[in-house]
Amino acid sequence: MARYDDILQAIGNTPLVGMPRMSPKPDVRLWAKLEGTNPTGSTKDRIALKMVETAEASGELTPDKTILEPTSGNTGIALAMVAARKGYGLTVVIPDNASEERIGLLRLFGAEVVFSDGEKGTNGSIEVARALAQDERYYMPFQYGNPANPLAHQEGTAQEIIRDLPEVTHFVGGMGTGGTLTGAGRGLHAHNPDVKVVAAEPELGDLVYGLRSLDAGFIPPIFDPAQIDRKFLVDSSASLRTNRDLTAKEGIFAGISSGAVVYVAQRIASEIDEGDIVCLLPDGGWKYLSTEAWADDLATAEKGVSESLWW
Repeated sequence: MARYDDILQAIGNTPLVGMPRMSPKPDVRLWAKLEGTNPTGSTKDRIALKMVETAEASGELTPDKTILEPTSGNTGIALAMVAARKGYGLTVVIPDNASEERIGLLRLFGAEVVFSDGEKGTNGSIEVARALAQDERYYMPFQYGNPANPLAHQEGTAQEIIRDLPEVTHFVGGMGTGGTLTGAGRGLHAHNPDVKVVAAEPELGDLVYGLRSLDAGFIPPIFDPAQIDRKFLVDSSASLRTNRDLTAKEGIFAGISSGAVVYVAQRIASEIDEGDIVCLLPDGGWKYLSTEAWADDLATAEKGVSESLWW
């Protein structure tokens, strides 16, 4: 179906695209779940809509409330679109070194932007948002602790993969809020307990934008480690390098963390003789163009990203 009565109905049902040039073996097929085709360009559209509609149904979110959320950008942008469509105000707390594109999109959708200390990453944004949430006029979905986050992937992302590729053997996603891995894991494991769910996690202290290390001191309450079969650590160099290859070899222009996901998929592919590995690419690369992520020199790219972005 390609015709919708409302922009919110266009969320989900993202393409699953083969990446034959990225696989080291012909009998191991890599697939990209292109979440950048969602209306605001990221997988966070799924959870934004689910969290808002769940809160409306429960009565926690009423027309007099303003939505409040700490974010690195994508969830805030998705909530801004949903809030604008449904008529709610939105305040987002975001690190002050987020990319220009993200801040601009938030404001374009009508969100009020409150900045937190970029040196503290999204942990700092969470601190500021929790303080603001003491005001009863706010409703904070809190993506890190909201069960609607993984449920959106269990009922949506996983079912789309099963529909389009029932023979899936592996699913690789980035470690962020834990919602994608937890929800997709539950859905895929219910379909076939032998499907391996694999996390791409940044090395502690290394920046892979969009991902977080569980060793950094905050484990999202919604994260269910029982759904994770394996975990690989990825550094920023491998992520940026693979992201460039993804564009050059496959014509897929994805966000920075997508490189980490595909890199992990390639490592898995090198270990097995055959299989179908689905890589969830959470967003497109458009929101990162103001950074140096695609600079000709990789060292320049790493320096530019580290100076301008934090999870």
